[in-house]
Amino acid sequence: MVSRKWCLVLGLLAFLWAGLASEGSEKQEEETCRLLGRFDLNGYVDAQNHSLVIGGLFPIHARTIPPNESILEPVSAKCEGFNFRGFRWMKTMIHTIKEINQRKDILPNITLGYQIFDSCSTISKTMESAMVFLTGQEENKPNIRNSTGAYLAGIVGSGGSSLSIAASRILGLYFLPQVGYASSCSILSDKFQFPTYVRTVASDKFQSMAMVKLIQHFGWVWMGTIASDDDYGKYGVKIFKEHMENANLCVAFSETIPKVYSNEKMQRAVQAVKNSTARVVVLYASDLDLHPFMLEMVHHNITHRTWIATEAWITSALLAKPEYFPYFGGSIGFAIPRSDIPGLKEFLYDIHPSRDPDDVLTIEFWQTAFNCTWPNSSVPYNVDHRVNMTGKEDRLHSMSDKLCTGQEKLEDLKNTYLDVSQLRITNNVKQAVYTLAHALDHLSRCEEGQGQETCAYIPDFDPWQLMFYVKTVQFTTHDGKTIQIDKNGDVMGHYDILNWQLDDNGEIAFMKVGEYIFTENKFELVFTKNSTIFWNTESSQLPHSVCTDVCPPGTRKGIRQGEPICCFECIPCADGYVSEKAGQRECEPCSEDYWSNVQKSQCVLQEVEFLAYNDALGLTLAVLAVFGALVALAVMVVYVVHRRTPLVQANGRELSLLTQASLATTALSSTLFIGKPCTWSCMARQVTLALGFSLCLSCTLGKTLSLFFAYRISRSKTRLISMHPICPKIIVLLSVLVEIGICTTYLVFEPPKVYKNMESQNIKIILECDEGSLEFLCFTFGVDVFLALLCFLTAFVARRLPDNYYEGKCINFGMLVFFIVWISFVPAYLSTKGKFKVAVEIFAILASSYGLLGCMFAPKCFIILLRPERNTDEVVGGRVPTVDRSIQLTSASVSSELNNTTVSTVLDH
Repeated sequence: MVSRKWCLVLGLLAFLWAGLASEGSEKQEEETCRLLGRFDLNGYVDAQNHSLVIGGLFPIHARTIPPNESILEPVSAKCEGFNFRGFRWMKTMIHTIKEINQRKDILPNITLGYQIFDSCSTISKTMESAMVFLTGQEENKPNIRNSTGAYLAGIVGSGGSSLSIAASRILGLYFLPQVGYASSCSILSDKFQFPTYVRTVASDKFQSMAMVKLIQHFGWVWMGTIASDDDYGKYGVKIFKEHMENANLCVAFSETIPKVYSNEKMQRAVQAVKNSTARVVVLYASDLDLHPFMLEMVHHNITHRTWIATEAWITSALLAKPEYFPYFGGSIGFAIPRSDIPGLKEFLYDIHPSRDPDDVLTIEFWQTAFNCTWPNSSVPYNVDHRVNMTGKEDRLHSMSDKLCTGQEKLEDLKNTYLDVSQLRITNNVKQAVYTLAHALDHLSRCEEGQGQETCAYIPDFDPWQLMFYVKTVQFTTHDGKTIQIDKNGDVMGHYDILNWQLDDNGEIAFMKVGEYIFTENKFELVFTKNSTIFWNTESSQLPHSVCTDVCPPGTRKGIRQGEPICCFECIPCADGYVSEKAGQRECEPCSEDYWSNVQKSQCVLQEVEFLAYNDALGLTLAVLAVFGALVALAVMVVYVVHRRTPLVQANGRELSLLTQASLATTALSSTLFIGKPCTWSCMARQVTLALGFSLCLSCTLGKTLSLFFAYRISRSKTRLISMHPICPKIIVLLSVLVEIGICTTYLVFEPPKVYKNMESQNIKIILECDEGSLEFLCFTFGVDVFLALLCFLTAFVARRLPDNYYEGKCINFGMLVFFIVWISFVPAYLSTKGKFKVAVEIFAILASSYGLLGCMFAPKCFIILLRPERNTDEVVGGRVPTVDRSIQLTSASVSSELNNTTVSTVLDH
């Protein structure tokens, strides 16, 4: 609220001053406006006998004392909370100016003075200081001559980003150069808003990029952010989130630390860290803003978190205390490159309050450092008006019981002011002063026509003329590095990657473990070899910070509605799809002949299934097929050996031999179904089977027709009807030729081919034969079915033969077996898959072949081999005596009695 009042008042003053300046030339009697009160500013001034002055803004105090609300008028606030680090920065500026004045190669015959103010780390004090730089406390209009009367060349400062932004908005109106040393906020690179601001510290856009690369390097994806409630924190986190989103990383929570202590806001930030599953948190804040938050973390005993630090607090002695290590140990972050400044340590030790009784800051430094009160001094001691964690105001005594003697030794102190081991921002202060000095030197060496059209001369020049040289300045530092300001007022370089570890003395050490290099063409994260990083985790191992663990191979990421992309479900891949790497978003399909394994983690070559000879089932069927063929050949041998016997000669010897040969062929054709299918076997097996059955059934049809015409008995006559012997042979020839023609057409137009069936079983490739045209296949076997039906019908009619001649009944039974087998085959074939489907077909072939062979020839072979007495002309051509009726007649008998009349068969000779 106070800051807003001051901003309003100062804005009105600026407006009034501008109005007065514009109207001054028109009025004969100039009206003046005086400030009602003086700003309460502390600092250092050395402007006597110097033609140019460089201004400085440093956070020598941490905050302002809350105003007395009973006073209605605006009052310049007082400061408290001495900041040793800011005091060292201020001393470094003084040391650098004295060093420049002693040099002969920079600004010869020109000496620089300084006027430095304490910004108290607050915007209100920064604005007061900027007004004094521009006008002087007693001046009523801007004249670019401060209260010392010397010409103001530029400003160094002012600490935090919010302070620099506030000061630059005023200083930029008059194009007064401002060189920052610690303000890294990315918005300051906008030259439209801040045309005169340059800096010797890198922009936060590089630090945010470095943070994301660091996070990716360690495999973290689920982060929390805590930022100070100012421009530095807000803009820093904003850019960090943008880079996180571009890298597909997620922010679990984002909270702010209040600039003015608020228990509610602080507790919200603490609870966010405590309750979140994110174990890595980015802290975008200065050390002064972060200190209350660290106290809260200690108070709540929150440990086992890994903190990613910014350059603003990674090397802060205010925070790097051993008592904080259990909570913030292992912090890793980025720091401005370290440097050594020759002569600075001795200059810092050259301080004593007795030299100047009016040096308020030195007295306060002495009192705070040695915990004593300087005699006869009105400087308050150790005043703290902050609200503590309990919500109560914590006002300490303003005076110490112990008086300072002046004999205290600085060598005994261990504080930030005298620590020159980590000169990082301190070195930036030195480079900021040198930036202005080199720009002034270039301006003093101006030659007409080079650079600018007209040259300016010291000390009479306009700020914009110096700004031209500030933007183009380039020089080499004392440690050999090159400082070059780009068009956005930024510098390139590198960050040191530091890790908080304990040294042998139990103190926190800032161990360098790597670098982040950022130049115009290079952005690289490099870790030092053999460097050890300390992790503040239960196992002292790399922290694990994810919303959901990485999906293992065999699964893919599934979106959770309304949640960040880092929170997901792990969905198993579908069959035939795999994810070989962990964390894949999509599963990839397997290529042809490959299928996913059980874990869905890789594609494996599919198992090729077919009825192989080395398979037990295939071997068994092959043995049965060969055995069946051998039996058929054995029967053929029996018939050939006994070809002249009456039983073999009865009803077609040649047809019987052809039938036996065809049955051997059909039995052997089943072996074509076994083994790995290939083109020739696919084409041969169905054709061979069809031709074999065609020959067998046509021969059987010829025999049944002979029986049918030879023994058809008329109702009125018993005279026999004979059939010419050539007719059965013609029937066989025609049937086989028709089948050959159909098979040839089938093979020419729609031949079978090898087919990889992957539809029935995904994990296997069923290697089978694609039979080509189903119509051709049905037509091919349709001829066999037609022949079988004719055989069955004629055999059924011829079943009523004389008692001694049962061939018609045998053929009839054989046809019944044939039909039963193949009718049963259809549903069995359609209900099986893979090699068992082929096995069913082979079984049907063998069963029908064995059935026909057994029914048609087993009885005859029984008579020929075991009952030769029945294989005689008397039995085959006559009738059986009455005394021998006990002998069972077989189907090989060719004589019987019919109504006590002898019937003679017509032999086919």
